[in-house]
Amino acid sequence: MFINYITLMLINLVAGLFLLAGYVYFGLNRTNQKRWVPGFGMTGAIALVTGLHMIFTWPVTGSYNIAYGETTVLFGILFLGTAIALAQGWDLLTVAIYGFFAGLAAIVIGVRIINLGLTKSPLLSGIGFILTGLGGVFAAPTLYFQSIRTLRIIGAIVLVAAALIFAFTGYLAYWGHLANYSNWKPLPMQTP
Repeated sequence: MFINYITLMLINLVAGLFLLAGYVYFGLNRTNQKRWVPGFGMTGAIALVTGLHMIFTWPVTGSYNIAYGETTVLFGILFLGTAIALAQGWDLLTVAIYGFFAGLAAIVIGVRIINLGLTKSPLLSGIGFILTGLGGVFAAPTLYFQSIRTLRIIGAIVLVAAALIFAFTGYLAYWGHLANYSNWKPLPMQTP
């Protein structure tokens, strides 16, 4: 069965990256951390569910299931972990350490997307993955040195740049998918 919901995954990623950029810039050193819980929780839940479905069922062609599915699972669990940690008042260090390794995976995937010429815009997609990965790699240093405003500003800019790339890709994909799949029917509705 063919189901393509990469558009949903992309726009969820965009929302999450903008939310994270806002948190890094505005919320990281504020006292009211719980205000960020709903946004991180919603983003994490959608990412985890769609990512897990993709990696277990492989609904799209080839290695796109790895690139988008597995990174979306990592993104989702990071955001859910962040939401829980903020709700409970826990330290975010272990979440940031996990983010480092998830970020490395996103960087590797971004470089490989460019290398293999995957997607309709491999350079743009690859840069989006790399910038998102850099957000994960630098999560722990940003958390540790949160008093350095310049570091937080740079982090927020990188996250917003990644979000803008994926917003362009995702909204353009919605535009195309609505036309490309307008006549698609599920198998039970297809006539022989």
